[in-house]
Amino acid sequence: MKKFLIPIMIIAIIVALYEQVKVEKNIYVMVVAIVVFMFGMMQLSAKTPSKNQDKEDENV
Repeated sequence: MKKFLIPIMIIAIIVALYEQVKVEKNIYVMVVAIVVFMFGMMQLSAKTPSKNQDKEDENV
């Protein structure tokens, strides 16, 4: 899944940056690119363990 998300996120960043420098900006393309990037970041960061996970385990 990680191998699939990272290229999609890079493409979304490139599309958003390309759309930013155009004279006539299409706001919908930029919003979709940002949403795709944020969704990808959410999926990747969901697998990262919390810093406080050890403290929570001790309290149980």
